[in-house]
Formats: sequence, C-alpha cells, structure tokens
Amino acid sequence: MVSSDVFYCDRKEHLAWRDMGVLAVEMECAALYALAAKLKKRALCICTISDCPLTGESLPAEERQTGFSQMIELALEVAE
Repeated sequence: MVSSDVFYCDRKEHLAWRDMGVLAVEMECAALYALAAKLKKRALCICTISDCPLTGESLPAEERQTGFSQMIELALEVAE
C-alpha cells in the first residue's frame, strides 16, 4: 500500500506503483501515524478498498456508505 496526497493522478503513475508491487493507494494513514508518533500515541489504520483506477471498478456510493460496518465494528473493538 502506498500513501499519497494525490487524489487523482494519471494512469502512468498508477502503473508505476503497480509495477513496484503496490496493491492499493490511501491518503490518511501516513498523516495518522505521523501525528500519533509526534503525540506519542498509538494508532492503527484499517483500510478497505472501494475503487480500482487501473480497471475502473468501484463500489456504488450506497455500498461505500453502508457496506463497511464490519470494519468499523472491528476498529472500535480494537480501540477498547
């Protein structure tokens, strides 16, 4: 997984990441871990994949809004 602050990039960049073995791109984990380290706190990032820019596949908006309940429940259990 790669952390990037680029929401949309060209296909060439996605292909370069793929060629390096990257399976997913996310935008928040790096910042979360940096802040946790600075504040001497623990952090955990649980990621789900909703879109694939290389293939154009993506989950419908409704499924993204309602379909990640198990991930949220797991995160809350781990945080206790």
